[in-house]
Amino acid sequence: MADNFAQTVKTQVDIVKIIGEYVKLRKTGAQNYSGLCPFHKEKTGSFSVNAAHNYFYCFGCHEKGDVFTFVMKLDGLSFPEAVRAVAAKAGIPLPKREFSSPEDAQEAGIRKKLVDLHEGATQYFEAMLKSPGAAGAREYLSSRGVTAETIAKFRMGFAPDDFNDMREKMKPHFGDDVLRASGLFNSSEKDDDGHPTGQLYARFRKRIMFPIANEQGKTIAFTARALEAVDDKGRPIAKYMNSPETPLYTKGNVLFNLDKAKADMRAHDFALLVEGQMDCISVYMAGIKNVIATSGTAFTEMQVRLLSRFTKRVVVNFDPDQAGATAAEKSIALLTEEGFEVKVISLEGGLDPDRFVRENGIQAYMGALRTAKRQSEYLIDRAMQQFPARTADAKVQAMNFLLPHIRRMPSRIHRDEFAADAAQKLGIDSALMRQELKQAAAQKLESVKAHRAEPANETERVLLQALVRPETDAARVRAANGLADHPEWYEGMGAAALFDTLAHGVAPENPIDAAQDDASRSMLAEVLSSGPGERSLVELVEDAFHTLAFRHLERRQRELRMSMAEAQRRGDEAMVETLMMEKVKVDRALREH
Repeated sequence: MADNFAQTVKTQVDIVKIIGEYVKLRKTGAQNYSGLCPFHKEKTGSFSVNAAHNYFYCFGCHEKGDVFTFVMKLDGLSFPEAVRAVAAKAGIPLPKREFSSPEDAQEAGIRKKLVDLHEGATQYFEAMLKSPGAAGAREYLSSRGVTAETIAKFRMGFAPDDFNDMREKMKPHFGDDVLRASGLFNSSEKDDDGHPTGQLYARFRKRIMFPIANEQGKTIAFTARALEAVDDKGRPIAKYMNSPETPLYTKGNVLFNLDKAKADMRAHDFALLVEGQMDCISVYMAGIKNVIATSGTAFTEMQVRLLSRFTKRVVVNFDPDQAGATAAEKSIALLTEEGFEVKVISLEGGLDPDRFVRENGIQAYMGALRTAKRQSEYLIDRAMQQFPARTADAKVQAMNFLLPHIRRMPSRIHRDEFAADAAQKLGIDSALMRQELKQAAAQKLESVKAHRAEPANETERVLLQALVRPETDAARVRAANGLADHPEWYEGMGAAALFDTLAHGVAPENPIDAAQDDASRSMLAEVLSSGPGERSLVELVEDAFHTLAFRHLERRQRELRMSMAEAQRRGDEAMVETLMMEKVKVDRALREH
């Protein structure tokens, strides 16, 4: 991004208006405004913005900078991204973008066309919902209490029971490569990467369509709900179908309704996290705007990091069934490790949020929201429900369920409080609980130090199969080259020694001979005893490298956060700045991964 353009944007934008989208500001002088600092928790506003000098400063945590610095730090953007974001907010046209290679330009062009295609698809589905063939869809939505206002707000639509209509509508406006990359169409013929190569037909048919938007409100994918349980031949139909991952959409990186909820999440300093789109839509339309959903996918570290840009306080309200409870526990674990304050809603009658709001009203739901349990209280209750007997064995099982959750809490004070509360409610001596907590932490540390051999995980299994199976030349070359080029990706893994041996030489005639110890021999024997799956091994190797690269970036991100915290404690601003620059690059790589 050219420096002169950045300077032009900086001189033209109103910093008060831009920051005012994130922070509630009040005028305190001719050119000064103040509010609660978004970079640290405070009850008295010490955050100041000077309109004349285009500058912000916090007298509490000493964060400071211009409008680009503010957007970079709060939204986790690089400098060029921040310039583009601020220009877009101010309505300033961007200069013609320059690309480092023709491939980059082509990729950016396809992404832009995919955004346009998804907008066209959204309009198509919206129009189809008003057609005579969508009477059943409209009847279903009406039975769920979905109003015309809600349909318009969330741009709901309908995919007709037609293989070809949408394709023919889109073909005059979009090239074949864009249609094939969009995930909106399918084919009976596919290449090694799973992309359709034959005649295209509509992926979504006879389904109610829910657009999934990115943070800027652009549609990038869809969730589709079937109207019938079985097809014409009596075969079961999946109730929900989601868009596949595309250049626009990675399901673990997106939070449903974030585009509409983010301002209210900042204003109220908490997010309500629910499990499904209808839960989210019902609560939002009833008046609670700071609600987001995982869209039926497992909550991920990337989603946690995305959420942390807007608030560090979350109320979780997942479905009350066993699957929902398990998902809630995993979400609590992820949020706790990232330092979130977490509470959990348990609705009366075992209802999900959508049905509870429809049957009991929003005031009753707000009452449940106000009385949400602290995560420790919720987890202790869960332990007592799962292990209700008052026997010694049941107490041990309950304690073992709680110990990992207690260990995850960053604050020692909170860990001690959690442990004491659990001991009291479970009828366990508090000193014993603290000793078990201390011993469990020590055992975990010893396990990490010892690198005890574990059964191969899926990533290790795929790469080892590629390296030692004689019929997989292409997969072996790809696996060997990737491991040799990136040894940091598998550092510390159980199969690390095998990767070192196999990636830098020729696999021995008997693959077991590559193992240097009993643990490695056992791991290789397990891998060789399992047959290849339905997908091609080359494709699985690519997936494995994608996973390894992503995990490496996540590890580096955690290391940078800890290093920055240590540098800040030392007052080493130069080191903080250096680490921040690297972290911005890592954050961007994770978003693009």
